[in-house]
Amino acid sequence: MNRITKLTGGLLATLLCFLLVAPTAMAVSAQDFPSAPPEESVVDSADVLSRASRNEITARLQELDQFHVDARLVTVRRLDYGLSLPAFGEELLGRWEAETRQTDRPLLIFLEESQSKQAAVVASPELLEQLPESLLRSTGRTTMSQPLRDGDRFRQATLDGVERIETVLNGGEDPGPPVQVERVALPTNVPTAEETQDSNAFTWVVVLLVVGTIVPMATWWIFSR
Repeated sequence: MNRITKLTGGLLATLLCFLLVAPTAMAVSAQDFPSAPPEESVVDSADVLSRASRNEITARLQELDQFHVDARLVTVRRLDYGLSLPAFGEELLGRWEAETRQTDRPLLIFLEESQSKQAAVVASPELLEQLPESLLRSTGRTTMSQPLRDGDRFRQATLDGVERIETVLNGGEDPGPPVQVERVALPTNVPTAEETQDSNAFTWVVVLLVVGTIVPMATWWIFSR
């Protein structure tokens, strides 16, 4: 009996430790990534992209090579407690820049978090004159975050963000955030709760009037015979 009790207690303790540690282990920070940029342009640590999507996004990011920009995408499931996505991006940018200072291609990192469905864009200081922080902030918060909130469309979010940044790098005017589509309710023949309530009340009034008229008349007819 003591052996069973000890075994059960050990299993419960192990399970409790797993439950307490697992959420923390899933959260990431910049220190969880390599100190140097990986060979792949897409680091899908959140596993939200298909192979076809990764290949398509990689091709689009590599198109920014013509502007001498090292563009990358990083997805994460969840960040460490208290760490915002832009702050994480800045930390990762600084970590990777320390290894790429000798190159002539500044870094541009697109970031997406699957749990909060948020996006952000960070860039090396050399790019901030052409890509101001206001543009990067708007691209992350609007252009990329809207597809994430509207159906977890990580592929579309990335492509939209890259397209907006590429337009500016190419000397074009910033197209701005996506147009917010106002959803208008289509007309329907289905009555509302208020209409149904009114309809039921009217029906009861009619029924009571009919009963109040017919019952006295029927009573008079029966007793008058």
